[in-house]
Amino acid sequence: MRPQIILRYLGLILLFNAFFLLISTLVSAATGGGAFFSLLFSTVVSVLFGLFPLVFVPPSDDITNREGLYIVVCCWLLSCLAGALPFVLWGGEFTFTNAWFESVSGYTTTGASILTSVEALPPGLLFWRAATHWMGGVGIIIFVLAILPAMGGAYLVLYRNEMSTLAQESLQYRTRKTLKILLYVYIGLTFMETLLLIAEGMGPLDAVAHAFATIATGGFSTKNTSIAYYSSPVIEITVIAFMFLSAVNFGLLFQCVTGHPGDLLKSPVFRYYTASLVIGVILVAVNLHGSIYPGWIDAWRHAAFQVIAQGTSTGFASADSAVWPPFAQLVIIFLMIQGGCAGSTSGGMKADRLILFWKVVRRRMVKLRHPKAVVVIRAGQSVVDDDVAETVLTFILLYLLVLFVSTLAITLFGVDLLTAFSGTTAAMGGVGPGFGTVGSMANYGHMPGAVKWILTLDMLVGRLEIFGLILFFTITRWK
Repeated sequence: MRPQIILRYLGLILLFNAFFLLISTLVSAATGGGAFFSLLFSTVVSVLFGLFPLVFVPPSDDITNREGLYIVVCCWLLSCLAGALPFVLWGGEFTFTNAWFESVSGYTTTGASILTSVEALPPGLLFWRAATHWMGGVGIIIFVLAILPAMGGAYLVLYRNEMSTLAQESLQYRTRKTLKILLYVYIGLTFMETLLLIAEGMGPLDAVAHAFATIATGGFSTKNTSIAYYSSPVIEITVIAFMFLSAVNFGLLFQCVTGHPGDLLKSPVFRYYTASLVIGVILVAVNLHGSIYPGWIDAWRHAAFQVIAQGTSTGFASADSAVWPPFAQLVIIFLMIQGGCAGSTSGGMKADRLILFWKVVRRRMVKLRHPKAVVVIRAGQSVVDDDVAETVLTFILLYLLVLFVSTLAITLFGVDLLTAFSGTTAAMGGVGPGFGTVGSMANYGHMPGAVKWILTLDMLVGRLEIFGLILFFTITRWK
């Protein structure tokens, strides 16, 4: 392995972060608020450390798979570290642990915050906080690969290590075209939502920050009470629509707007994802009517928003779902674990894996009844290889194992079971708010420091889809 080559690619990633730090600095200069020097210093540090390996290490277009994995994992860790710097320098509620938590939560698009008062942050830091979502939403490496010219074999190695196999198979395009489609859809959705939110009365900075957080399915708001601050059904409907779209396979959305809308409806994953959210909204609304909201309008309104916000792993809030009945909370927790579709910015296990899981279960049941039967598993028109089915089952088991172990570890620090389980679920799934003391109107600031480090590890495990982080920590055993 060549450390200098890894450093060169990490330098590129730092410069990419520095670009958004510079924009945040300019926002701070234009709006005031006191974070200018924190952001400027962070920009200078990122530029210097980013340029250093680019100047002294000659370029190399060929990298090994091991180097590619190192670059991808280190890029996430380094970005999170760089992202924490302006928070630490600004101070306030940001100790190093809190700044690391906020930064990891931003890049992994989790949206969980330690802040008791988001509105106390100056505009420049609010923009930077939202920018970490937007950089991490589509994947930092994917973003950089999409805007840089082709880099030979390194291009494909980094793409394969950054994007999960499931997402690669669901997009079904050549690598370069996939990257362009992801970027077009990502930027297009962000641009449209920003314009709509401004037209609906939101300030430009708030509109950009909320659009960044929505399309990345992140959830950082510029207001203490999230979307509930605006008390606007029109804004809520707009945010619901874009949260829903952001958790749909971007390849299908691209097909839809380029003259093939039928492909979207033919997709079994899209139909299952949509049906699960609709059923979730109905179940929660019926459960809330009478017990929390006396009228049907409020029951439907807040059920729709919270189910889609947490079911798509965005995590915005229009109401305090922590006080909702256990039935409604369990429905939402299931959707938090499930997440959206592969090939989107959503977190969780992904609806695609659950569909394959049920097909594997059904095949096993048929084989028990008819031992000599040959049962083929299909995903749409494609036959699913047994290796893929095995990978899906392994992923689900590992996901649940990490969920259980993390919950167990957190309860050791005196955290109640509902808070520990839902907080871990929210961290792994990139959702943000859980239930108990980390509900949609609360924060993670009161958690012990060790719990915050466990949760940030869960966020990274969820964002790198488990296998990437396991391979990284066992890389010395590769043969």
